[in-house]
This record gives sequence, structure tokens and C-alpha cells, in this order.
Amino acid sequence: MERGYDLLEVLRYLEPAELTYQEWLNVGMALEQEGYSADIWDEWSRRDPGRYHPGECMKKWRSFHGAAHEPVTGGTIVQYAREQGWTPPYDPGHELDWEDTLSAEGVVIDKNWVEGQEIQEPSRWDPAGELIRYLETLFEAGENVGYVVKSWKKDEKWLPADKGSYDRTAGQLIEALSKSGGDIGSVLGDYDPEAGAWIRFNPLDGDGPRDINVTDYRYALVESDGMDLEKQHALIRELELPVACLVYSGKKSLHAIVRVDAADYNEYRKRVDYLYKICKKNGLELDQQNRNPSRLSRMPGAIRGNKKQFLLDTNIGKANWNEWKEWVESVNDDLPDPENLLEAWEHMPELAPSLINGVLRQGHKMLLAGPSKAGKSFLQIELCIAIAEGRKWLSWPCTKGKILYVNLELDSASCLHRFRDVYAALGWMPDNLENIDIWNLRGKSKPMDKLAPMLIRRAAKKNYIAVVIDPIYKVITGDENSADQMANFCNQFDRVCTDLGVAVIYCHHHSKGAQGSKKSMDRASGSGVFARDPDALLDLIELELSEDVLKQEENKAVCAACKIYLDSHFKWEDDLSQDDLLSSHQMLSYCENKLDQRQFQAVQRLVEEAREAARKKSAWRIEGTLREFPKFSPVNLWFQYPIHRVDESGVLGDIEPEKEQAPWKKGAAKNQKKAGERKEDRKKALEEAVEGSNFGDKPAVKDVANFLGISERSVRDRVKEHGGYVVEDGTICKKSDAGKTED
Repeated sequence: MERGYDLLEVLRYLEPAELTYQEWLNVGMALEQEGYSADIWDEWSRRDPGRYHPGECMKKWRSFHGAAHEPVTGGTIVQYAREQGWTPPYDPGHELDWEDTLSAEGVVIDKNWVEGQEIQEPSRWDPAGELIRYLETLFEAGENVGYVVKSWKKDEKWLPADKGSYDRTAGQLIEALSKSGGDIGSVLGDYDPEAGAWIRFNPLDGDGPRDINVTDYRYALVESDGMDLEKQHALIRELELPVACLVYSGKKSLHAIVRVDAADYNEYRKRVDYLYKICKKNGLELDQQNRNPSRLSRMPGAIRGNKKQFLLDTNIGKANWNEWKEWVESVNDDLPDPENLLEAWEHMPELAPSLINGVLRQGHKMLLAGPSKAGKSFLQIELCIAIAEGRKWLSWPCTKGKILYVNLELDSASCLHRFRDVYAALGWMPDNLENIDIWNLRGKSKPMDKLAPMLIRRAAKKNYIAVVIDPIYKVITGDENSADQMANFCNQFDRVCTDLGVAVIYCHHHSKGAQGSKKSMDRASGSGVFARDPDALLDLIELELSEDVLKQEENKAVCAACKIYLDSHFKWEDDLSQDDLLSSHQMLSYCENKLDQRQFQAVQRLVEEAREAARKKSAWRIEGTLREFPKFSPVNLWFQYPIHRVDESGVLGDIEPEKEQAPWKKGAAKNQKKAGERKEDRKKALEEAVEGSNFGDKPAVKDVANFLGISERSVRDRVKEHGGYVVEDGTICKKSDAGKTED
């Protein structure tokens, strides 16, 4: 068996649905090789109902025996479980090699230095008093208690003969025992003194004695019958187990009823697993069959052969489970010792080198937050490329090095094409592609607490200086709005940073609604932990572009398109002034006069593409909250698929992000905008009517009214509103022409 691991325990953490058909076969071969039965494989395979077929396991199993293939061992099962996120709870031990290291995790005592502790029978034997004390310690008066007094013998061993009783409460039993005169048989029923009697330590519902009948997962049983009694006694006390009752079984073991105080069955299993692991690591070998919460334990107050089953002690060790667990983990935690400032003052350690100059250090964390459609994934790809090539990312120089991009959202082909497209749009030569590794996990992502150890294992020897995880909503564990759950989630990033010595960079989305009135730290969705945990928070917010700004960008795009075409065909720069180079009208006029018809049509196609691209551009502002560096001035960006470019012109500097407004203000603003649009429409309509209603001559008010389909009074009102026309002698003319007579 692989390094002594219990393969049945490992199979609990291995999901058949996540394995290929060949991997599923390998699990069966490994179980057969390690001496397990086909029933184990069959029962485990049922956890994948979509692919499970009755009888298939048995059929395949018979083909394994004597087959001419390389033996598949239990190590294969362990490896598959590791790949699915399982971390071994302990190393069961093996012969040490020269390069092996010793782990003391979970070890709180050295059993070799623990002296045995004597066990003393009670000086006065009071069977009813023993049991009353036990019941009062473990149960509330109204809780049902399960017990068994009938027994039978098998292979020289006495066993419970039936399910026993479970319909009486602790209060009823205590009252009856108090009046029994010490005869517990008169209350519980007579038992065989050779066999003794048994009792269940968790309360039941009165309908049965099974696990499903347990009403409170309060206690677990710790029993070790493979070592000296006095050594057992000493180890239980040295481990400071939160023992409610410690019972001598009347034979070769102590029964410690340990407080685990689990909320439900799942938590009970986890806590018992942890309890048994710590006991084993500290030399207390336990009976592994005692895990279930409805288990029978030895009843104090009964006789077993020539020995008494008695209560050795109550309420020893730590007060409760949490206190005990904290103590265990504090004894051998891996936290550093406090440092004295005086000693470090003259010998300060070197700061971690910068990864993104003025923003982020190597080994630290950065969160990129923003709304949808901000191009956050493209921004992260741009950062990956900048680090790989050792170039600037937006305004910040980057340290050159290897980077891992964890892709959780795109299929592999789309992701690879994105990297190629971004390289092309940036205009950079791909000189250092070997510095970029991409881990494509779409459809295979796992919660971050399981993904982190897998990532660490794969990246340990790659010498990365940064890991980008895109996006984190795919790996979030717990409630996004819960501070403690998100703190635990963010701790996984710390684990990656610490174990690999890399910077971890990830992105998260904004909450709903306008964000302009919020501080950058308060825009990310969910708990405030998201914004306060990273060492650098870069927040993206959209800038709403006015029509004037869009026209200005369109003008620049047209000029650039004309220039590109002219540069490839002519020596032309001396023909135009600097002002002409900035005017799309002048550039197009020059092209129309300079080029033949075919060439000018080509320019027009380029111009239309440039205009369309300019209209599709969006504007963004990055604000930062930094832990290690001074705050930087906001950086304004243009996002033109697929890349972001810093606004060098400064046109975005005065634009304010959209702010949340009251509904009535939103309505008023909307109506004001519509009113302005209607006024502009009326102005243009009047101009068309004046020009077209009388073949270019001055039209009469009546002519314009007929052209527009409105009254003459309305025409006069529109003339006043327009401001560029007047009514003179019943006709409409431009103000500049008023008073002039025709020759």
C-alpha cells in the first residue's frame, strides 16, 4: 500500500466522475493489486450514476487477475486524489531516506518521555452512583439514552445481543437509579456479569439507536486497546483531550468520551478524523471502528468478569473542542517569533523587488477591479506580455520574468489567439514567448482551497515571478458578502505567494449601479475584504464620452488613416501645414485632389473603418490604492479592442465618471437631453425649409409653413428660436442679409 495510506480513506476524497475511463480502470487494478475486494470498487463507482452500470465492475475485475500488464499500485489512487485537491492528513510513516525531512505537524507530546499513570479503582463501589454521574455529565434530563444489557459470546468475545433500549430519558433513568438501592439491573434489566453492559454517549431521538437517530453530535469515543493501560491513561491526559467522561472498560482499555460539539454529521466526521489523526501522531493507537456517533461504549457501574467498569474521571483536559484544537495548532505552528526592532534597526532586510514599478512588489498581491466590458482579461494579458518582455504596462515599467496565466473562462484556442492578437495590437515582437505559461482550466476549475495546492505543486520548479488568475468568480468559495469566508478565500492567495515567492494578480467585478460617487476601494462587489486584502488595488471606472470628444477622436482617426495611406504612396508632408494635418476635412480634400479615383476610394474605405473604430472606443480611468507605494495620479485609458492605451492627449482628464442620481434627477436630466435634441432637430428642419421651399430664393413665411406642415405663427416662433434668421416684409432671410435689396 502506498506509504501506508488507508486507501478506503483516500477513496472518500476521489470522485469517479472526474476521472477518465482508463483512470477508473486503474483505480480498480490498484485495489485488486493491494488486496481489496471488487465490492469496494463497485461501491465507490456508484458515486458516478451517469456512468455506473451494474455488474460492470465484477466483469472487469475478473479480467485483472493474471493479466499481462504492468502492476498498478495504490500509489495511483493516492496520486489521483492529490490531483483532485486532496492533501494527506498525515504521513503514516516509512523508512527514511537521506533526503527525507521530518514533519512534526500535529505532534504536541513525545510519547517516549511520557510516564504511565496509575489507574485506581473506586474505594467505595456504588454502581448506581457511577452511572448517575455519567448520565449527569453527558446528557440533559430530557434527552433519550441508548443502552444494551443483553449479550452473546462469539470466539471468546462478548458482544451486544441486540439494539438495546433507547426510549427512556436521562432524567427518568437518574430518578429510577436514585431509588434502586444501587441495583442498576432493577432499572436497566439484568446483565451478564461476565459480559458487562454498554451505553451510547450521544443523545437519541427515541426511534432507534442508529446514526440517523442521533440528535446532537456532541461526543466521540477514543479507545486504545493495543497498549499498556497506564500509558493510555497518561497519553490521554498529556494530550489534554477535552474529555467529558473517562471510563475504565473492565479489561484492557480506557474509553474517553471526548467533546467534539459538531453542528452536523459532516462536521462530526471531519472533527473525529482530526481527533484520531492527532492521537495517532502522538502515539495513542486507536480502534478505528469507533468513529460513528451512535457507537456503544462501556457502561460505568457494571461488572465485567472479575473487574469493574467504572468512571475514572470527568471533565478533564481542555474545556471544549475549539480550545483544544487551538492549543494543538499553537504548540507547533509555523508562525515566526517576534522580532525586536532595536536588533533590526541597523540591519534592515531588503525590500522585495518591484514587479510593476511604483505599484506592486514581487511576492505580493494585486486586485484589478472593474465593471463588465472594461476589458479586464485583456488588461491582464497585456500585463503578462509586459512582464514576459520586460516592457511597460500602461504607464509602469515591469520586471522581466516568467509568468503563469491561469485561464478559467476561455477555451484553449480562444485564449491562445487572444495572446497573439494582443501582441499584434501592441506592435511588439514576441521575443520571449518562453516566459509565458498558460494553464487552461475551463470546465475543470475547482474551489480556490483545492486549486491552490495543485497550482503550487505544478509551479514549484518553474521560477515564475507572477501568477495571474482570471477570473476569480470561478474559484470563489463561500458567500461573497461574508467577511470571514472571503478572508479565508483570500488567504489562499497568500499561500500561493508564500509557497512560490510569486506575485498573485487577479480581477474581480464591480457591484451593480453607478460607481462614480464611490471611493475606488468600495466599488468591488461583495465583502470589503476584497479591496482591503491585496497589497495593490487598481480600480477601473468608465468615463462617459460627450459627442464633442467622440467627434474629436473620429477626426484624429480619419487624419491618421489618410496619413498611413499617403505615407505608403507619396512624398507629401511639405504640401500641408501642421494645422492641415490635424483637420480631417483638409486631409480628405488633399487626398481627393492628389489621388486618382481608385486610390481615393481606397482611402475612403480606410477612413470609414477608422471612423467606426473610433466610435467603438471606450474610455476608462484607473485609480489605485497601494500598500507599499505612494498613491499615483489617476491614469486615463482608451480601450480599443483588444488593447488599452494611455490617453496621451489629456482629453479624458476633465471627464467625470457617471454618478448615482436620485430617480427624479435622472428623469429631469433625460428630459433636458431630449429637449435639447428636439431644439436641434427644429433648427435643422427650419434651415432645410428656408433653403428648399422657394428654390434657393428668400421664401415667404407661408412657403416655409407649407414645407414644414405647421402654422405660420409656429414658423415665426422657430425663426426667433433659431437666432440666425429674421422675418422681413413677409419673407425669411439670414440676419446678415437683412435690409439688403437685390440689384
